[in-house]
Amino acid sequence: MAKTPSIRTRGIIEYDTIIRREGKGLLCGVDEAGRGPIAGPVVAAAVIFSDDVYIEGVYDSKKVTRKRREELYEEITSQALSWGVGIIDNRQIDELNILNATKEAMNLAISRLKELPGVIIADGNFYFNPVAEVRNVIKADEKSFSVAAASIIAKVTRDRIMCEYENRFPNYSFSHHKGYGTQDHIEEIIEFGYTEIHRRSFKLKAVQGELF
Repeated sequence: MAKTPSIRTRGIIEYDTIIRREGKGLLCGVDEAGRGPIAGPVVAAAVIFSDDVYIEGVYDSKKVTRKRREELYEEITSQALSWGVGIIDNRQIDELNILNATKEAMNLAISRLKELPGVIIADGNFYFNPVAEVRNVIKADEKSFSVAAASIIAKVTRDRIMCEYENRFPNYSFSHHKGYGTQDHIEEIIEFGYTEIHRRSFKLKAVQGELF
């Protein structure tokens, strides 16, 4: 017997269904993780589902537990019609600025799709891509099933990268703070200095007096 989606899951699926009914082609959701941290990459993901797919629990990645995100990642990537990931490292972020780096990560994610979308729903208010009609939606990861799924792929991918960085830089708790400017992270920078994965363009008043 098929399970019935929860009210929350049903709501974000219906959001995508309404757009699909317009008949403009495949619907793609795109989102990013890592705009705010002071270390590590920004990661974007793009996801396309067939019309009959639903996965219970998919929602804004920030509102899903780490364990459940990992489980959902496996379900999403196995059930998606197509999905792609784009990663822009800290050096490129410093060169491009974080907004342009985020756009480039989204472009890369979409370019790695095996199917060409007709409509792209992007979380935020700044994205454009000539391959399809783009709809920028604030908090789309709480409204669109496809964008919520993309947010989970992006978040899990980036978290895994930051955990790997902790093995390279054991003085830093990257598996815990994920590169965000927490007090613990700032104290690590003050004691040990910047690593090669820190974003130099992200200036922190708390450490400038110590390092410059």
